[in-house]
Amino acid sequence: MDETMDPAGLMVDAKDIEAVPFEIPGATGGSFLIQILNQDVARGVVTTIVHLPAGSRIPAHFHRGGPEMHYILEGDLIEAGEALGPGAFLTHAAGTVHGPHESRGGAKVLTVQQWQSHDGQFDFHAAEEQGRPAAAPPPGGTAAAALPPDPTAPNPDTRDAEQATG
Repeated sequence: MDETMDPAGLMVDAKDIEAVPFEIPGATGGSFLIQILNQDVARGVVTTIVHLPAGSRIPAHFHRGGPEMHYILEGDLIEAGEALGPGAFLTHAAGTVHGPHESRGGAKVLTVQQWQSHDGQFDFHAAEEQGRPAAAPPPGGTAAAALPPDPTAPNPDTRDAEQATG
């Protein structure tokens, strides 16, 4: 398939995309891999296949940049204690704490989100520390606007000054 078919769209075959190591803050249980199907938000939503190793765990977390969805392609995923298998679908609004994500036998999970990274900063905010809840957005799935400021986001208060000096 041709990745350059349209500057506003993209068509790829996942089997042609290499799975590369992926470091997830606080994750345990082996080496995580990721296939990045699309990371160019101008061409659509950020889309990846995350490979969870057997016995792995991703701590509870939230994303400020927008909603996220997961579709289990293979294996098993335990979402906040509930076992799920292939065909299960999960979605979370921006700012909603989700996880922990775990897998007993390993899994491949299609993940779609509006924003993943910018200048090397990932939109992943831990909501637990050493098994205890950490600072997190208020309960009930708050909107991104009600979350603490995102240090990776441009500051609209200084944008004009930055443009004038830059």
